[in-house]
Amino acid sequence: MDLTFIVVIFLIGFIGSFVSGMLGVGGSIIKYPMLLYIPPLFGLAAFSAHEVSGISAVQVLFASIAGVWAFRKGGYLNKSLIAYMGVSILIGSFIGSYGSSFLSEQGVNIVYGVLAVIAAVMMFIPKKKVDDIPLDAVTFNKPLAAVLALVVGIGSGIVGAAGGFMLVPIMLTVLGIPTRMTIATSLAVTFISSIGGTAGKLLTGQVDYWPALIMIIASVLAAPLGAKVSKNMNTKMLQMILALLIAATAVKIWLDIL
Repeated sequence: MDLTFIVVIFLIGFIGSFVSGMLGVGGSIIKYPMLLYIPPLFGLAAFSAHEVSGISAVQVLFASIAGVWAFRKGGYLNKSLIAYMGVSILIGSFIGSYGSSFLSEQGVNIVYGVLAVIAAVMMFIPKKKVDDIPLDAVTFNKPLAAVLALVVGIGSGIVGAAGGFMLVPIMLTVLGIPTRMTIATSLAVTFISSIGGTAGKLLTGQVDYWPALIMIIASVLAAPLGAKVSKNMNTKMLQMILALLIAATAVKIWLDIL
């Protein structure tokens, strides 16, 4: 393992996890394409889609818990929403990650591409005035939250994401949760999801341990920094950054598939 490899993987992990902490996603929406496309640019061996999904799954586990820790004060974590979505997404992510070993490389990339397109479309749907709701007065449709989390868990488990990039637009657009509460709460649900995803990837031998370890170290350093920046940013700006990121990723992945 040479120095170039360590530096490139660390930087991918650091940048992805910083954005993860800032936007309340697990970071796979960014790290999945970065791990696929950046190492070959530096003359390093390309990871397969299964390897990328395995590394992402383990790394998201640590990035999300670091982000949640940074948001633990301020009343941003909605415990009821975490409970309803967390249980469903844990089951879904384990099913998806275990089942992903039976899919082809192309199949894994297609699932990722479909999820990214859906998330991008949802991010551009006009939001109701969710940020005018006081944090202690937030309500949501509990059965709908549980069903959506199960579906997100299966899809995101396949690609080694924890579903944060799907959870954020669902919480904002469908469930009507305020932006800052969405960012903090989705990180907590993402952490629960990544437990199931990581277990499935480990059981099916899809994890490359050295790159995963480098990414974990980067995550623990970068995710709390991103969360700190997020607290001082305009919520509309946060939504726009995430929407553009997801849209750009969806376009790139589909250009490659097609």
